[in-house]
Amino acid sequence: MQLTELAQLFTQLGGEFVQPVEELARRAAGIKAVVFDWDGVFNNGSKGEGATSLFAEPDAAGTNYLRYGVFVAQGLMPFTAIITGEHNHSAFQLARREHFHAVCFRFPRKREAMRLLGEQFGVRPEETAFVFDDLLDLGLAQICGLRLMVRRSASPLLAHSVRQQGLCDYLTAHTGGQHAVREVCELFLGLTGVWEQVLSDRMSGAERYQTFVHHKKTATTRYFTYTDGRPVEQPPA
Repeated sequence: MQLTELAQLFTQLGGEFVQPVEELARRAAGIKAVVFDWDGVFNNGSKGEGATSLFAEPDAAGTNYLRYGVFVAQGLMPFTAIITGEHNHSAFQLARREHFHAVCFRFPRKREAMRLLGEQFGVRPEETAFVFDDLLDLGLAQICGLRLMVRRSASPLLAHSVRQQGLCDYLTAHTGGQHAVREVCELFLGLTGVWEQVLSDRMSGAERYQTFVHHKKTATTRYFTYTDGRPVEQPPA
């Protein structure tokens, strides 16, 4: 699919290319890591006593397709992590099941979590795609290579400021409760030109896809939190 056709498809959906689609494609080609915020991204951010913020299966599948797309395009397993300010059991569950490399939870500042990921895993912000939704994420968005912001119609001032200050490259059509993660994952596959290959390999169970699954399953999720003013590695309770 040509980039102009891709842009038209996602614009008709309601997505907004804050940067030209050609620029997004250029940035996507160099991405080696993907970091997701949790609340407001995988869900609508609802909280309450005894409640947990959930995730949807289409979004989880999308993260798998995105990772395979990087594997196809670059021949490497992309580093994948969740950074959240809260203690989210569903985030831990998804990360374990999908063999994400890390979860950083209860971090007051996401930029500090990124610095930790650089120290522990060699992750570089300029090679990272960041999927986010709110003001507390902007410090990290400022330094990442590809910034994909989840839309929330109740935050028009935030969206305006993010556009004006160049803090995101694409604003989703869908919200966190409407499979926004799946949207950005498919967008990424279109930008990198591997969607048709991912579709074909996944449908046929190609040998390359089986190799990817094997490599993915070798990853053990590591957990980091913020205690006594410093980051520590600590499994969630």
